[in-house]
Amino acid sequence: MKLLHTIFKFLFKFFFCRDQILEMFDHAYNSYMDYAYPADELMPLSCRGRVRGLEPNRGDIDDSLGKFSLTLIDSLDTLVLLNKLDEFEEAVKKTVQDVRFDNDIVVSVFETNIRVLGGLLGAHVMADVLKQRGERMQWYRDELLHMAKELGYRLLPAFNTTSGLPYPRVNLRYGVVNPLSRTGTESDTCTACAGTMILEFAALSQLSGDPIFEEHARKAMDAFHCGVGAGIDSYYEYLMKAYILLGDKVYLDRFNTHYSAIMKYISQPPLLLNVHMHNPTVNVRSWMDSLLAFFPGLQVLRGDLKPAIETHEMLYQVTKRHNFLPEAFTTEFRVHWGQHPLRPEFAESTYFLYKATGDPYYLKVGQSIVEKLNTHARVPCGFAAVQDVRTGTHEDRMDSFFLAEMFKYLYLLFSEKSQLPINIDDYIFTTEAHLLPVSLSTTQPSCHTNNTEPQAHEDDLFSYSCPSAQTLFPNNPTFAKTIRDSYKYLTGLGRTQQPSPVRWVTCYRFIIEQHLKLVAEVSQTPEHEEVVPLIVQLISPPFLGRTVLTAGPAKFGMDLTKQEHGVKGSIVKSVPYTACGPIENAVEITGHIALALRGDCMFAAKARRLQEAGATGVIFIDHREGSSSAETPLFQMVGDGEPTDDITVPLVFLFSKEGATLSAALQEHHNVDVLLLPKEKQLGKEKPEKLNIKFRIAKEEFAEGEIESTTIQLVLEQSETDTEGASLTGKNQDTCSSPQKDPESSP
Repeated sequence: MKLLHTIFKFLFKFFFCRDQILEMFDHAYNSYMDYAYPADELMPLSCRGRVRGLEPNRGDIDDSLGKFSLTLIDSLDTLVLLNKLDEFEEAVKKTVQDVRFDNDIVVSVFETNIRVLGGLLGAHVMADVLKQRGERMQWYRDELLHMAKELGYRLLPAFNTTSGLPYPRVNLRYGVVNPLSRTGTESDTCTACAGTMILEFAALSQLSGDPIFEEHARKAMDAFHCGVGAGIDSYYEYLMKAYILLGDKVYLDRFNTHYSAIMKYISQPPLLLNVHMHNPTVNVRSWMDSLLAFFPGLQVLRGDLKPAIETHEMLYQVTKRHNFLPEAFTTEFRVHWGQHPLRPEFAESTYFLYKATGDPYYLKVGQSIVEKLNTHARVPCGFAAVQDVRTGTHEDRMDSFFLAEMFKYLYLLFSEKSQLPINIDDYIFTTEAHLLPVSLSTTQPSCHTNNTEPQAHEDDLFSYSCPSAQTLFPNNPTFAKTIRDSYKYLTGLGRTQQPSPVRWVTCYRFIIEQHLKLVAEVSQTPEHEEVVPLIVQLISPPFLGRTVLTAGPAKFGMDLTKQEHGVKGSIVKSVPYTACGPIENAVEITGHIALALRGDCMFAAKARRLQEAGATGVIFIDHREGSSSAETPLFQMVGDGEPTDDITVPLVFLFSKEGATLSAALQEHHNVDVLLLPKEKQLGKEKPEKLNIKFRIAKEEFAEGEIESTTIQLVLEQSETDTEGASLTGKNQDTCSSPQKDPESSP
């Protein structure tokens, strides 16, 4: 009877979670359509759409916004998977009628590819499937595919490079080279940005019959194999999936080469060591970022289940401690960077592990994700990102990937194949969870332009074959549990003693997601390490020291705590404001303190450029809208993994609200002098003077007939120990005259 009760309880939770996920998706999607559409994203706290140019600039985060109804396009194939077919047909019509790409706007090539191009292709495939069934979409004439092809052509100018690696940004109307493009001079890209193009571009070539897209994406992949540095998760993911989609063995060989190196030099289950690419015995960082949560899912696809189970369990323990995965956390599982923008990677790996093992434990993990989203992220107008997992404060942000990925993986986790409108095994997920049919590899011949031979590596059981659960753990359903049990107390929850520190993190220039380099460079200080608050004090007229802005320090550059009087200077705004390219106003900056916006490149890179331009200090301003020192704990900026001894100028960080105050002062008064110093040394907060207080009583003369009065004189005298030594007697005294009705009773 007890067993039946347990089974009933489990089934109830199983089906309840599925219905709950549908309701949550409706809440998020309808909030976007009601309050934000046709804007790119929903601002769930403000209950309005985020339109680029109308809201405060957030730096490179805004590069995903192109005034093309991003959230709608990113959500299209999710609607089909969740059996919301009427909503899908209506959304496709809106996309065809309302969305245009001829916009004079600079966008991220990477984000536009995975979210918009991938979204259009996935939706086209779904529309075509529904049309062929004869039940709906009979009006559809490949409009989404035509839009995808147009967008592909608008992205192609970014590939106009000698190496084949694309520029990180492109103007949808003017490309890159045109003087009107405003794409900047930055030519650096990351493996994620350039290596995560092959699935979407190859699928576009296969579906449209135009090989140009696949040719450019293959050339970019070849350039990486020739030894370009920097590392990225979705690059590895796309090597594996390119082999599955295109059938080209060179991609599998490359993946196996990289994977062997990762497992040899980096893996220390359940963690991944952060090592230098040229010296794998040297650790670079003592923290890891949340994006490594994708890796167990990739290991499942390869069939390497044991380390996948181990790393996933470690991540689950972190979520039990902090509710969500912080953007970065330390080797002791403390918060390093507290933001959580509702990332789906942990749910993704949970889904793949459940499908691989059939272990209901992963349904329990999925249920915890659902409950925490509803408890800690749900707001009246959708779901809001968590600004800091320690405080639970929200950020006015609901990224499109929340609808594109999170709900797909959660719904699939709690659904049987028979409950889905498509056979999910016939499709491969892009990194944004868009669905591309595996059958594409047989529809058109692929472009065979790969000439680079992979490095030799040691093959194992799954180098060239699909994994089999029976091979991995024959007739042993408790296999996964025996692995997990070793890590159930990893974060210290459930037992009284804290675990000993563990060496780990993601691989430097190897696994770290470079398009989140902003998160990587900001060090949320561990709980045991004290942050010394700094200030930016405005000292020129009309402020005269009365305006004081709380600032965070850096772990490199000049140590302001050792400067007796701080560092004084007038402020000049850097051009470009992000300081990620050559400084165009070096003459103006020389001898002054530079203002630079956070984003686009590392703090250390900005500091070096501005120091070389002659700046005597740098004030970095947060690009995250609404952040303030009153609501977010101070942190220390850290370097880029390379030595930072060459950076000698003082560096401070202002949150956006404090930064707005400083920027407004500069705009209004043009010449603004500031003082950078520790908060404890703030000007105007010297210790009060020690004063001796004396009372002097004297009788005043009075005319005949007048009532006698006594005068009480309060005399303030500076203490003899005061360095000034000036007496205040006779200068500052208050006299209180009190008429006495009874002269005899007076003293």
